[in-house]
Amino acid sequence: MAEAALRTAPPDRARLLQWLQTYGVYAGVALLLVVNTVITPHFLSAENFRTQAVQVAPVVIVALGMALVIGTEGVDLSVGAVMALAASVTALYLGYGLLPALLAVALFAAGVGFAGGALVAFVGVQPIVATLALMVGGRGLALVLLPQLEDLRNPQLASLGSGDVLGVPYLILIAAVLALLVAFVVRRTTFGRQLLAIGDSRPAAELAGLPVRRVLIVVYVVCALLAAVAGVLATARLQASDPTSLGNLMELSAITAVVVGGTPLTGGRVNIAGTVAGAVLIQLLTATLIKHDLPPSWTQIAQAVVIVCAVYAARGRGKR
Repeated sequence: MAEAALRTAPPDRARLLQWLQTYGVYAGVALLLVVNTVITPHFLSAENFRTQAVQVAPVVIVALGMALVIGTEGVDLSVGAVMALAASVTALYLGYGLLPALLAVALFAAGVGFAGGALVAFVGVQPIVATLALMVGGRGLALVLLPQLEDLRNPQLASLGSGDVLGVPYLILIAAVLALLVAFVVRRTTFGRQLLAIGDSRPAAELAGLPVRRVLIVVYVVCALLAAVAGVLATARLQASDPTSLGNLMELSAITAVVVGGTPLTGGRVNIAGTVAGAVLIQLLTATLIKHDLPPSWTQIAQAVVIVCAVYAARGRGKR
């Protein structure tokens, strides 16, 4: 019906909606850049851009995994809990060295992702219900492993959080490399085409003989691993493990970035460039409000408005 409504809409309105669907997120980023250039002191400084990029990097990484899950017509609410779990596991195993700690984090995250994928693919539980259970359980496990904030003094971890290459922080480089890798997988690999086919129609994908269950499990595992990467990077940047607050509402930020970036919640399409731009848009919007001394509650209201506008513009987009 949404497509029919779009077809019967006045030509000017239909063209506007089509333009917003394709370019709205980039226009929003450009508008915020222009507004901040005019009203925000020192906005164009290199240090400010570096700060904004470092802050948005974890959101971008989590949103990449969320985009893959949404591309299968699912959703993963456990990403914030996985970030907290990654922080706890890092603190517990860091005494054995950074590499063993990272391997332990990967195993825990993969376990959470496998559980979510199995519930969706084999048990038939709705993604929102399966990952909601994992969100609650994962956060609880993180707090059991590490009940309180713990300072981490490890030179290798500190380097990961604050180091750079030619002035570009590791966090930004890692987020950029992962975005390019995920974009390549979606656009150029058989796995990416299978993922989109499942999002278009899971019954049709099963009839076509695609490995639907395997693909779904891999997607949820990858999403959890990316959330774990974001959790480790955030922990490294803070030089502290705080499972109580780390990752709180990250699932909402990631979903917002994906939806605003042009990936429909109905699945069948994944827009990686738009997802990155959506994360940047949310970060710029948040930073603008903070720099002008508006309370955090206004940030949440502004994000809600952005989500409503994005969903409205996406009404006629649907599946391919």
